[in-house]
Amino acid sequence: MSAFARQRRTLPVQLALLLALAANCGTVLAETSGFSFGVIAHVFRSNADETALRGAISETDADNLAFVVANGIKASSEPCTDKLYGQRKALLSSAKNGLIVSLSASDWVTCRTTADRSAAIERLSRIRELFFSDEFSFGDSKIPLIRQSTSPKFRSYVENARWEIGNVVFATINLPAANNHYLAEGGRNSEFEDRQIANREWLQRVFLNASQKKSDAVVLFCDGDPLATQRHRVFDFNVKRDGFTEIRQRINSHAAHFEGKVLVIHGPHGTASTNPANIIWQRNLGDLEVPAGWLKVTVDPASAKLFELGKPADQPTLSRR
Repeated sequence: MSAFARQRRTLPVQLALLLALAANCGTVLAETSGFSFGVIAHVFRSNADETALRGAISETDADNLAFVVANGIKASSEPCTDKLYGQRKALLSSAKNGLIVSLSASDWVTCRTTADRSAAIERLSRIRELFFSDEFSFGDSKIPLIRQSTSPKFRSYVENARWEIGNVVFATINLPAANNHYLAEGGRNSEFEDRQIANREWLQRVFLNASQKKSDAVVLFCDGDPLATQRHRVFDFNVKRDGFTEIRQRINSHAAHFEGKVLVIHGPHGTASTNPANIIWQRNLGDLEVPAGWLKVTVDPASAKLFELGKPADQPTLSRR
């Protein structure tokens, strides 16, 4: 065989090796380079006013963000109509960044019928149909999502979704701020109990995936703060059951067995806090309450802290409920 023929035969092999090396370098870069994401807290004023949400989306569009998570689509004082839901869906769809919705209590828990009966379960079903009908985020930059509904047993829980950027796993979980929609009246907690089972399974799947991939962190987005415990006086027998007790135990347990960091990002309690956003760490488990407006979070794999908070957007304090 001539030297020219041997050279021609080895060229495809060399090319394949170069392509493999380039692909490997791309993977390393994706895992080691930092990125930022935005979190839009519950920004709705009373009555029909989506100005704050529109402004937050506009500001996040102007920033260099991997994605944006919005906590809630409406105020509790706004009607729970298909018309309003459709308007908010159109607004979210207009975002340039990939935008993922994390449901809030005011989206469905507080909904009432014309006869002043709870319409929570029916409205939650409708929201699921309207806002979570495919496997992608809202916005121009479509983020592929893995929904809990891919499991036949939990087909209805489309609002629980996860995605990955770099070496971090992100996930939404439906935990409404109104005591996790636990109702004190006997015989009325079927929705709560069913969702508890689904959320347990969802956390198991999220952390199993992160552990298998040796992810640097798991970030959970929710409405209520599952890590906060109720405060009450001794011998106060009128204390309502804490609807977050079990899920709090699960998150703590998963965090204790996970080698990376776990960050829970949730909305503010009651009226929005005027304090600067701050991550409160207990070992590898972090708690981040997002003030009204929106917050930029940067993931820096080269930093021991991993998460850095940007300055909160210059927005007025807004009423949450």
